[in-house]
Amino acid sequence: MKPSLPTIHPAGWPFIGICVVATFLLFSMSCFIGMLALAITAWCIYFFRHPKRFTPQGKGLVISPADGILIQITEAVPPKELKWKTEPLTRLSIFLNVFDVHVNRIPVDGEIKKIVYHPGKFFNASLDKASKSNERNSLILQTPSGHEILVIQIAGLIARRIVCEVKEEQAVQAGETFGIIRFGSRVDIYLPEGVSPNVIEGQRMIGGETVLAHLSSKARAKENE
Repeated sequence: MKPSLPTIHPAGWPFIGICVVATFLLFSMSCFIGMLALAITAWCIYFFRHPKRFTPQGKGLVISPADGILIQITEAVPPKELKWKTEPLTRLSIFLNVFDVHVNRIPVDGEIKKIVYHPGKFFNASLDKASKSNERNSLILQTPSGHEILVIQIAGLIARRIVCEVKEEQAVQAGETFGIIRFGSRVDIYLPEGVSPNVIEGQRMIGGETVLAHLSSKARAKENE
C-alpha cells in the first residue's frame, strides 16, 4: 500500500481558516506570539485529520467507532431518553484525548433506526458519570441479521460540539464516517445481549479498523458448552 497524507474533515476548515488568519495578524505584531499561533494552527490541522482506514471485511464484525483508549467494559442500562432497552448491556467506553483522531465511524453494516440528541453537562469524558450526565448524541443501528447496536457520541470537558452527518433510515457500512466530536470526547458502544467483546480495558482502539466483537460470539459460546 502506498502511504498517503490524511485529508481534513470538513468540520475543521472554519477553525483552520481562523487560525491561519490570526497567525498572519499576530506575526505582524510579534514574532514570538506569531510562532505560538503557528503552533496552534499546526495542532488544529492535526486535530481535524481524517486518515484513510482499511476496515476488516466479514459478516458480524463490530468495528471500533473511534480512536482512543478503551477505558471501561461494563454492564449498563442504555440512556432512558432512547426509550429502547431497559436491561443492562455490555458497554465499551472509548476515551479520545485532544491528540487522537476525532472522526467517528460506523461500527457495523446496516441501517440507522434512531438518532436521539440529549443536551447535558461537560464533565471530563474519562469519568464514568460522563455517560449519564454529558451532552450526547445516540445512534441505534440495526444489522441485516436483526441485531441492534447503540453508539453514543459524548462531549467532554473541552468538547462543545457534536457533529452527526447521518440520518434515520439511512443505510450505512462499517468503517464509514458518520461524524466528529470537537476537542476531547468519548464514544460508548453497547453490544447486543450475550455478545462478548474481543478487546480488553486499556487497549488502544483504531477507529474503522479494530474489531471490538463478533455478533456470532454468543452462538459460538453455546457451541462450546
